[in-house]
Amino acid sequence: MSKQFIFNPKLDFAIERFIDAPTQLVWEALTKPEHLKEWYMPKAWGRVSRAEVDLRPGGIISIDIAVADGTEVPNVGCVLEVIPMERLVWTSMLFPGYRPAVFDDIPITAIMTMEPVGTGTRYIFTALHRDEGDLEKNKASGFYQGTEIAVDQFVEHVIAMK
Repeated sequence: MSKQFIFNPKLDFAIERFIDAPTQLVWEALTKPEHLKEWYMPKAWGRVSRAEVDLRPGGIISIDIAVADGTEVPNVGCVLEVIPMERLVWTSMLFPGYRPAVFDDIPITAIMTMEPVGTGTRYIFTALHRDEGDLEKNKASGFYQGTEIAVDQFVEHVIAMK
């Protein structure tokens, strides 16, 4: 996958944060299952019950969510690109091994980039959607709001790791 993609505000959304921590800690919090469990799900909405990450193209990213009523919601995707401490790309459009996914949710491709800035890190999460309808459905469902909360929790978690 190319480092460059064309951001289209009609199809995509991005959340950017400056994290006052070294890029190595940001990468660790983003890619280690024990850290994902601490920040990935907005705490008021539920919790991560299980996380698995295989950081290689074709590898798995799997994060199961336990919601308030106890229901477990699996989230499985395929890793597309890994550039340690720079970029992680995965999609819910594919299962691990690049197998076509069957899903009842709105698929995304997630691009997470980070770059050192002084003693901290500029972090950007971008969600790419198939079409305008998918983006609007995700916004209406609370996905965007939940992602903003999760990114804020991510920043807090990284700072606490220092």
